[in-house]
Parts: sequence; structure tokens; C-alpha cells
Amino acid sequence: MTGNPPSKDAVDAIIEQWAVARPDLDTAAMEVFGRIFRLSRAMGDRMEKAYTRFGISRGEFDVLATLRRSGEPYALSPRQLSATLMLTTGGMTGRLDKLERAGLLRRSPDPHDRRGLQVTLSDEGYRLIDEAVGAGLAVQTEALDALDPDQAGQLAGLLRLLLAGTTTA
Repeated sequence: MTGNPPSKDAVDAIIEQWAVARPDLDTAAMEVFGRIFRLSRAMGDRMEKAYTRFGISRGEFDVLATLRRSGEPYALSPRQLSATLMLTTGGMTGRLDKLERAGLLRRSPDPHDRRGLQVTLSDEGYRLIDEAVGAGLAVQTEALDALDPDQAGQLAGLLRLLLAGTTTA
């Protein structure tokens, strides 16, 4: 572990205020989710900054990364992309328009469905996403340096359990 953990953080201050204002409340969940929300916001900002160097936003990164992870030929329908990224078709169209104008992907008729389109990662998009994913992973790895490898593994497992518990409810 690098550095000493802070003795108190902003969430602790909020919890202390609620303890005075509403001592009847059990704020254990607030301690966990308050930190998750703050961590998500902080890391989201860092990731956005990492991707800006490549001329893309986090949302555009998600589209390119989804195509890259899909394997050869790195092509999906707009509907598959929308479903994977939990985006409306309108939101997806805007992202695809921008990425196509930048030459990072191309849209073409789907060879398996005459009515459909296929979105394919271009060679430039492939190169860019491979660089961008490395840069984003470096930012995440740097943040995890606050934990030793055992702590990082334990945290990943605990978050997996928490996520599973919230998606089945």
C-alpha cells in the first residue's frame, strides 16, 4: 500500500452530521455508497481526461471498445451496440455519426439483414482504441496503487457481490 489512509474523509463528515441531526438513522449504507459515488465521479473525470488525448469522449471510447472486444471482424449492428451500452438508438446515432466522421468506424449494409446496418471498426479506430484502452488502464492501475494486490482483489470480489445483489433486486 502506498501512503497512509486518511483518518477522515468527506463521507465521514457527512455521516457525523447525520448522527447529530438524525441519530436514529443507520448510515452504514451511506458510508459505502457515498464513497462509491465519489470514487466513480473522480475516476470518471480521470478517464475522460485520458481519452481526451485521443480526441474521444468516454462514451465514444465505449463504442470503440465494444467493437474491439467483439473480435474479428470488429463489427456489430447499431442495435447490438445500443443494447450492450444501454443507450437509446438516438444517443447511439449521435456517437456513431461523430466516430464515422473521424474515420474511426464505418457503417455499411448488414450482409445478413438487408434492412439492417453493420458498424465496423476502421483500421484507424482499431489503432486508436488499442492506445486509448492502454492509457485508461494505466489511470485505473495508478489509482489502485493505494491498495496492495490482495486488497485490490478483495475489493473486486466484494464489489462483484454488491453489484450482483443490486442487479437482482
